[in-house]
Parts: sequence; structure tokens; C-alpha cells
Amino acid sequence: MTRDIVLTADAPAPVGPYSQTVKAGSLVFAAGQIPLDPATGAMPDGIAAQTDLVLRNVRAVLEAAGASLATVVKTTVFLQNLDDFGAMNAVYATFFPEAPPARACVEVARLPKGALVEIEAVAAL
Repeated sequence: MTRDIVLTADAPAPVGPYSQTVKAGSLVFAAGQIPLDPATGAMPDGIAAQTDLVLRNVRAVLEAAGASLATVVKTTVFLQNLDDFGAMNAVYATFFPEAPPARACVEVARLPKGALVEIEAVAAL
């Protein structure tokens, strides 16, 4: 099986030793995205604005690899505070309006750069 690394300037550069996206066979694995603006490095305030930017970043890395939000089969959502679930979920639903992917959501002690949310995805080609 081939394994191809895909990078795009339309999403934040990795903040560690990992790839934005890896294509393996007919699957695309998008690394966890945090709410960093790819142009400025700025992070918005609030869970709704952060979730929106995270999912825009997820969309960008998937599209660079030839996939899309419509082909996502699984996501994992990491929340700094599970009390933010409702607000995150409301924004998330706008990105997956029909046939949403399988999903796990967990609360974590901390996220990189002090983010409130991080989302990773697996998509089909």
C-alpha cells in the first residue's frame, strides 16, 4: 500500500512532527486540526468560532488530498471542556448536514496552543 503525505497552505502548518494529511490506499487521514488561522496564526475566542475554524481547516486538508467533508467516515472531537459540547455540536452539524460521519467526542485536560477544540477525521477517496 502506498502512503502519501499531503500538505496545504490553506490550513495551519503542523505544530509538531506530524503531517497534515496522509493518504493510504483509499483512505485519507487528517491530523487533528486546531483553530489557527492559516494566514495569520491567530486563534478566535469562543467554542463556536473555534469549531468553525477547525472544521474549515479539516475541510482544507481533506480537499488537498482529494477528499471532502462529504466523504468523511469518522471524526474524533477533543474538547477542553465537555460543557462546550452543545455549542460545538451546533456548529459541527452545519458542516455535516446530511448523513454525518461516525464520531467520538472526549474531554481532554489540554490542547495545543490553548485551543478549546481539536478535530481529526478519516475520509474515503
